[in-house]
Amino acid sequence: MTDARTYADTDRYTVISADCHAGADLLDYRPYLAARHHDAFDAWAATYVNPYEDLLADTADRNWNSERRVAELEADGIVAEVVFPNTIPPFFPSASLMAPAPTRQEYEQRWAGLRAHNRWLADFCAAAPGRRAGVFQILLNDVEEAVREVRRCVDAGLTGGVLVPGTPPGSGLPELYSQTYDPLWAVCAELGVPVNHHAGSASPPLGDEPAARAVFMVETTWFSHRALWHLMFGGAFRRHPELKLVLTEQGSGWIPGVLAMLDYYHGRLVAAVARRDTAEAKFGAGLSEAMGKGPSEVWRDNCFVGASFMRPHEAAVRDRVGLDKIMWGSDYPHDEGTHPFSREGLRAAYAGLPPAEVAAMAGGNAARVYGFDLGRLDAIAAQVGPTVQELAEPLEKAPAGATSPVFAPGGQTRVW
Repeated sequence: MTDARTYADTDRYTVISADCHAGADLLDYRPYLAARHHDAFDAWAATYVNPYEDLLADTADRNWNSERRVAELEADGIVAEVVFPNTIPPFFPSASLMAPAPTRQEYEQRWAGLRAHNRWLADFCAAAPGRRAGVFQILLNDVEEAVREVRRCVDAGLTGGVLVPGTPPGSGLPELYSQTYDPLWAVCAELGVPVNHHAGSASPPLGDEPAARAVFMVETTWFSHRALWHLMFGGAFRRHPELKLVLTEQGSGWIPGVLAMLDYYHGRLVAAVARRDTAEAKFGAGLSEAMGKGPSEVWRDNCFVGASFMRPHEAAVRDRVGLDKIMWGSDYPHDEGTHPFSREGLRAAYAGLPPAEVAAMAGGNAARVYGFDLGRLDAIAAQVGPTVQELAEPLEKAPAGATSPVFAPGGQTRVW
């Protein structure tokens, strides 16, 4: 769905990054913790060694320095952002996106740490009114408490939706297709809260050998994609037709092929039910009733993709993904993100496309999904946004010093 306006070369796009990351400096989380956890936090923080070089560098404050962040994003042509987590919350062994599910003994403190992040995030978003949609965090160990946190975070003004962790093999949690999580999907549908699932949050631990790290890079997006077919086959969208699922930083070129595969299995298994003498009949039993619509229909009605640092071969299949589904992201402040070359990244992906399509993918779709006020943001974009003419110019060579995969050669074949 694109607008019908006519664009002049000098018009400026309103760019919203649907994938940015932020978090407090470690000790700055303390005031956001309940007082009963302060002594334990002090003891934990005194011995914790941060494993991430980028969170120890001089540029680490881009995660929490609101003024610096606004200035750097504006210089990069971006006027608003969806804010996923990045730094280490209290009592976590690593950044929360990558951390395994807590044990029963770890749960209380980890949950306190995530709630501290959510409180900090509400203040961080309030420091730039209308320009940040903060994605709040939950744990799946206690669904009733997760539901209460959804309501608290919405009341606190966080508009980015909930970040649902994965349930990788060995997590000890029910799979995402389980109706155990129905109260969570119900409250999100009721309140119009997007359900976000970000890459990296569903992979099982693989160790730290060179092979393990390579295997992680190959497999991590596949593990993240699992949320899509788990919720589809589990019937979450039939029971909660207003539910919105956003898959972020997982690419987008895989979507048409995976939807075709899911449609194939859905049709095959549903048809098999009528042939009770076949081995496949039992695999399709109850599937049609549980799902309602088929996978492609569910995608059309309920799903979106945060297509971080989108690449040219992904733009080529945009119609098959859905022009109203794609939300570009810079992944600021990560090294693999496009900052400070986001204009060049947008050119690499979108040069030569109709301006209305570029406007939708670069900002309009994110505004609709996350509730940004485009009228308010358009006024800022009129000063700092990239022009239609600028993004129409093909990018002949990658900028010197660029580290984002959008500028890397190859990568045309996408299996998932």
